[in-house]
Amino acid sequence: MLVVHGAWAPGSGRPGRLLLWAEDPTARETSASRAKVRPHPFATGAEALAGALALPDDVTSIGTGTVQLPGTSQGPVPSPETGVEPATSRGVRLAGWAVPTLVVPGESAVAVLAALADPDPAGAWVAGASLRYLCLLAGWACDLAQHGRMLPQLTIEEKVPAARWRSVLTGTDLATYRDFAAGMPPVVRAVTPVTAPARAGSAVAEGHPAGRTLRDALETLLDASARVILPERILGGHRAGPKAPLPDRWITALTAPDPTLPHASAGELRDLRKALDDWMRAAQAANGPIRVSFRLTEPEPGEDDWQLEFALQSAEDSGLYLPAEAVWAGERFPGLPRRPDEALLAGLGRAVRLFPQLNDALRQQQPAAMELNTAEAYDFLRQAAPLLQAAGFGVQLPSWAGRKGVGLKLTTRTRSKAGASRAAADSGFGLSEIVDFRLDLVIGDGTVSAEELAELARLKVPLVRVRGQWVELDDRQLKAALKAVGRRREGELTAAEVLQQVVEGGEEDLPLIEVDADGVLGDLLSGQASERLEPMPTPEGFQGTLRPYQERGLSWLHFLTRLGLGGILADDMGLGKTAQTLSLLLTERVGRAPEETAPTLLICPMSLITNWQKEADRFAPELRVYVHHGGTRQRGDDFLAAVGAADLVLTTYGTAARDLETLREIGWSRVACDEAQAIKNSGTRQSQAVRAIPARTRLALTGTPVENHLAELWSIMDFCNPGLLGPAKRFRRRFQEPIEINQDADATAALKRATGPFVLRRLKTDKSIISDLPEKNEMKVWCTLTPEQATLYQAVVEDMMSEIEGSEGIQRRGNVLAAMMKLKQVCNHPAHLLKDGSRLPDRSGKLARLEELAEEIVEDGDKALIFTQYAEWGSLLQPYLAAHLDRPVLWLHGGLSKPRRDELVERFQTEDEPMLFLLSLKAAGTGLNLTAANHVVHFDRWWNPAVEDQATDRAFRIGQSRDVQVRKFICTGTLEEKIDAMIERKKALASAVVGTGEEWITDLSTDQLRELFALDPAAVR
Repeated sequence: MLVVHGAWAPGSGRPGRLLLWAEDPTARETSASRAKVRPHPFATGAEALAGALALPDDVTSIGTGTVQLPGTSQGPVPSPETGVEPATSRGVRLAGWAVPTLVVPGESAVAVLAALADPDPAGAWVAGASLRYLCLLAGWACDLAQHGRMLPQLTIEEKVPAARWRSVLTGTDLATYRDFAAGMPPVVRAVTPVTAPARAGSAVAEGHPAGRTLRDALETLLDASARVILPERILGGHRAGPKAPLPDRWITALTAPDPTLPHASAGELRDLRKALDDWMRAAQAANGPIRVSFRLTEPEPGEDDWQLEFALQSAEDSGLYLPAEAVWAGERFPGLPRRPDEALLAGLGRAVRLFPQLNDALRQQQPAAMELNTAEAYDFLRQAAPLLQAAGFGVQLPSWAGRKGVGLKLTTRTRSKAGASRAAADSGFGLSEIVDFRLDLVIGDGTVSAEELAELARLKVPLVRVRGQWVELDDRQLKAALKAVGRRREGELTAAEVLQQVVEGGEEDLPLIEVDADGVLGDLLSGQASERLEPMPTPEGFQGTLRPYQERGLSWLHFLTRLGLGGILADDMGLGKTAQTLSLLLTERVGRAPEETAPTLLICPMSLITNWQKEADRFAPELRVYVHHGGTRQRGDDFLAAVGAADLVLTTYGTAARDLETLREIGWSRVACDEAQAIKNSGTRQSQAVRAIPARTRLALTGTPVENHLAELWSIMDFCNPGLLGPAKRFRRRFQEPIEINQDADATAALKRATGPFVLRRLKTDKSIISDLPEKNEMKVWCTLTPEQATLYQAVVEDMMSEIEGSEGIQRRGNVLAAMMKLKQVCNHPAHLLKDGSRLPDRSGKLARLEELAEEIVEDGDKALIFTQYAEWGSLLQPYLAAHLDRPVLWLHGGLSKPRRDELVERFQTEDEPMLFLLSLKAAGTGLNLTAANHVVHFDRWWNPAVEDQATDRAFRIGQSRDVQVRKFICTGTLEEKIDAMIERKKALASAVVGTGEEWITDLSTDQLRELFALDPAAVR
């Protein structure tokens, strides 16, 4: 299967181009070329790519590009979508590789990206992250054009005037643009077209700056979208001839295939450009720190007039809000301009073009508010408010605004034996069971009859008060409701049909907003089945006792299994997902001979294979476990025999993809995926392989069902219950886009209703779930630099800033990351940076503090985990600490064999002697149970809270009986302190902005980097 990538090549004096290239992981060849830019060893030929994508010949041409990719002397690192593991992580660096490309001109890129946005899951290719990104960007560009977030401009392209559309980004659009900038995959800007094959000694292209690439791509895609959407709306069928005045020809060129304007005089160009530039500046004036805000309040009972209040508000902190009346009275809040009254009037003046009725208020000398009747209030809600908000103004609406006014309520009642709320096993209830159903129309919080609905439709009032609550009623909703009245509203359905109706959520204009079900079906649809069902006792053969919440989890898992449904056990890390799964397997064996129960296939990362083996041996020794992994794994008849004699088969994601055909031959009782975020991308090879393995039911185990986007939830849900949420395209339109882009409360509730029955999520910080887990006390440990460290730090800043200032594109990005790594190494220890084998004592503030802390821990008879992200530093630190303390200091890193790794973990967990366990963050941040430690030290920070929390949870999990002390070392006055402060200020957005590493910092400006890296003189001890 091909993995197709997309890149954007900004134009030089003309619109940019879309470049498509692909890699085929099954056709890898070692390149023997000695050219500086070697051919990519598993790149697909342009002709083969064109055939796979089935694009029209007239929109593409064949070219060659140089792509910057991480790799070794053996070849580039495969992309994650291939499912191929890198051969080694040593010696990885950026290098240029020649790839065949399909070149799409900018004016055709929107259509091509639209055609590639939804690849067939069973087709010959999958989209890489870069192509998915460009498809999303093209969709946003179309949306901007549809909603008029643009202005026409006059540009100069290769010395010829041209009429182009340019975006106007304010408010929420500007925030979206920043998200696109932060989330750009490096490959999007890493390809540079070449006109001939690269020769030995030729320069390697360095890619393009992220800001320039995004701006060029967005403007090109938006311009192309506008030319499709707007011709008749602008011109009304009239087009100016070649001899018409320049403004007329410019208007025509805005929608013509050829945007150029030859034979224009200098005077005409100067006058038109000045007017258009003034227009653009006025449109962008709303991007300041203070904005004008509008608040709409509904009338009190018995009154008719609505109030629209004006105010000034901080763009950064919405809580800083000053009503216009207070502005005129001379009141202030921090950050206001010198003349806030002028700022208020200027903002209201700009808002008039979006809400013309403001003219009436501006006739007053000191406008503070205006009254609206109900029809005017509705117009403001539906038309003016969205425009004002998108343009950067503040808008505050009643809590009910924007919700669907009319919806459906589904009521079901089970019959006879299935009527009681008992476990499915006891009631005999199945998805084929017949239930009685009734659909009612709901407006606001109450149901309405057909007669009441007809009266509301006759009145044709868009805003009505129904039983004391204001509701929006538009024509489409009323028509959909009236149409629903004529359909069957009660009768009989199977439980499976009811379930499908709930998941589908009704129609776009008539959503399902309430469900009332009883019995087993009610338990399921409530999303609270684990609370409603009778907890199942710890099964026979389980060595230990399940906690009450684990018994409820077992009951829920068993309940879904008996119904033939899959689920996501999303308990927080450390709450015992493994124990609950093993107890489920034991429960299914009760009363059956071993050969009567089909085996369960559990797929997990390689690092967790041993953990599952040991946990099964500890909790469920009766289970027969077979590990299908490694070069000595069974094949053919031996494999069939091994599986036939097993209750639980363990394998890895990589092995499952390689042995797919073998695994598909087995009639599995269940396929379970641990760390199921590994299949969050439905297009990857390993995700598709796991889905292709047949089983009666499926189970996903993950503490993070959604890491970045809702598409990940769809992917995991589609594994658990194939087809239940419909195709990905419908899910994106129905849930993902409304929730992620518009924060749609109705869509959020509908998604929770649709997925709630199949997701069980408990947090260990919830005392109602687990009250005996000890406390986790986090603290920051501030360390000072020694004079030697400070000198080195300053030298690195001066040296690296000169390199950063003189570079751009991928080279600049690499220089920024290199600077960060060097500065963090200085903060650790001078010997870490210099790599000169010099002595360690008395040269590092961090090391001195660690020595003191380690001595205290050992003297108290405790154990500690010490995490570092640098294996080379760990190799220096381990023998030094062992000699300094005269105590064992274990060292786990990625270069250890699996048996040695297991031996270290076993020793740390079982030996009584106080000791320290030094761990590489990447090698040991997940998958280990190290509850013997009650101290965790993050010696050098990995600037993503989620990654650090995962590492901390090696100790803070079930089995921990003491409070866990977590210390994060930070050197004061350095980039460590400044980045920590940045994350603290933006904690709510940290996961989205910071991502999974430190690449976000490379997009800061040079001035911001200089401020970030600068050393505070007070930091030196």
